Amino acid sequence: MEELITSHSAEQTMALGRALGGRLRGGEVLAIVGPLGSGKTHLIKGIAEGAGAPNARQVNSPTFVLVNEYAGRLDLYHIDAYRLDSVAEFEMLGFDDLCYPESVVLIEWADRVEAAVAATNPIRVILSHAGPHTRTIHITDAPEYLHVL
Repeated sequence: MEELITSHSAEQTMALGRALGGRLRGGEVLAIVGPLGSGKTHLIKGIAEGAGAPNARQVNSPTFVLVNEYAGRLDLYHIDAYRLDSVAEFEMLGFDDLCYPESVVLIEWADRVEAAVAATNPIRVILSHAGPHTRTIHITDAPEYLHVL
């Protein structure tokens, strides 16, 4: 499945995330890419909320801790690969151990660790700037049950 969505605000991006999060079943890996300020963390905040994480509003990018965990209906692991220098560093985070049927792994800056992520057949989410407050969100390789339009 492939979708192209336009968001005109951070709240719309979070609403898309809520819709995705509510449809997740577990076992998914989302490879999320986009430039700084494109809305990756807002999307993940919405996904966490939609997946039932009670602390979803506190979601922030784990740039320095590298991995945040949010428990809810599913175990969500939010990884920020921005500061990683290699795929080996990414694998040392225990990526393989985070991928199990009741978990969802959300990877910001997934393009930096593509060699490790590709083997999981991830759902790809590409965010790009389309204006001062407008973002284009391109979702590919998603199962049909994640269709949100």
